[in-house]
Amino acid sequence: MSLQQEVMTAMKEAMKAKDSNALTSLRAIKSAILLAQTESGAKEELSEDQELKLLQKLVKQRKDSAAIFTEQGREDLAEPELAQAKVIEQFLPEQLSEEEIEKVVVEVIAATGAAGMKDMGKVMGAASAKLAGKADGKTISTIVKQKLV
Repeated sequence: MSLQQEVMTAMKEAMKAKDSNALTSLRAIKSAILLAQTESGAKEELSEDQELKLLQKLVKQRKDSAAIFTEQGREDLAEPELAQAKVIEQFLPEQLSEEEIEKVVVEVIAATGAAGMKDMGKVMGAASAKLAGKADGKTISTIVKQKLV
């Protein structure tokens, strides 16, 4: 079943359950999918990779917004953003732990022969490709910086 079909099924369930938070999140996913499809022209379906990137972007936007709201002492606005991020994350593959990400980063550093911070771009590119959809870029970047120092 495609992501769009999964979202539509989940939307129906959220409507029946009168879950406005889930409904808002699912509508955001549906809207983003439709926008991505119209951007790419006549192409009807998005690839799985494109869908993953789209979902990660939506989750990141919500988490960033929540962080800003929390920073400004607006927990009332941060909570719905985090709740929406949780709903969207259900459609992403299971995220790896920091230890698992660290193992992959160490392997990539050994494979690329990176020696210092000057090689961070090489390592980030390879690690991001290997961990696509399984880890966010911020976590990967932090671990790469720790290992290359």
